[in-house]
Amino acid sequence: MAQVTLPPDSGWERDTINRLAFAALDEQRRSRRWGIFFKILIFAYLFALLGLYLWTDGASLHLSGKHVALVDIKGIISDGTDANADDVITGLRAAFEDTDTTGVIVRINSPGGSPVQAGYINDEIWRLRKKYPNTPLYAVITDMCASGGYYIAVAAEKIYADKGSIVGSIGVRMDSFGFVETLQKLGIERRLLTAGEHKGFLDPFLPERPEEISHIKGLLSEIHNQFIGVVKQGRGDRIKEDPELFSGLVWTGEQAKSLGLVDEIGSAGQVAREVFNTETIEDYTRRTNFLDRALEHLGTTFARILPQMVNGLTSIR
Repeated sequence: MAQVTLPPDSGWERDTINRLAFAALDEQRRSRRWGIFFKILIFAYLFALLGLYLWTDGASLHLSGKHVALVDIKGIISDGTDANADDVITGLRAAFEDTDTTGVIVRINSPGGSPVQAGYINDEIWRLRKKYPNTPLYAVITDMCASGGYYIAVAAEKIYADKGSIVGSIGVRMDSFGFVETLQKLGIERRLLTAGEHKGFLDPFLPERPEEISHIKGLLSEIHNQFIGVVKQGRGDRIKEDPELFSGLVWTGEQAKSLGLVDEIGSAGQVAREVFNTETIEDYTRRTNFLDRALEHLGTTFARILPQMVNGLTSIR
């Protein structure tokens, strides 16, 4: 086998190559250490945020002394939306449990939603009012308080609204479509297999069946009667006898006042100043805030970088 002999002046080349190799190795080690450092820093930041979140239970700290507590109900009342029963009830309980709370305002801007979610909130308001009889709760309507929104409002001691607010819609509805003739025109045959005679009831691609429509109307009527009972329980003799009152119609704040659906015209700020004699309002609304979103994002990030952190730590020499 032939031997390769470096020329006598090749020592500087060898030395240069060695220096470059060691420099690259040192740079790699420094980069790895900095990477580990920043990953650990993110890890510590995540746990700090988690500790703060658990300490406050996702709610704001209220340090202003005596105040009026505010809980907002905005948008569709449904499980999975901001106006879901769990979050609203959590805010209400925190407001009543705070010994510095002099009164609670439930500010509503909602077209309605689930009667079940609204019913949960209504029941909880009655329970809290009974448990904390010295802490009054008033409902304040902003743009709209219809259907399920009003279902909640009637649990308050008094209801305030703006003169232009939309109030009412004491009724129940179910929406659907019918595509039977459309399928026929397109030459499409609907095939549905069920176990149970009425399992496919109200299928939009099949003709309506009178007995199924009658059954659904009976359900809607029962829920409507429950709604009417809740309104009468909350409003008592303040509501006026009017054949249209429970028809599903809506009225302005001024008209609603004349019908006894609301008590006074006013805003949350006016109620705080004129009824509770304070301008200090603390927000107890439980919502998905920046901290919640940050924790969710950091949790995902941490799950992604954890294997890299472990590999990086075990590869340090």
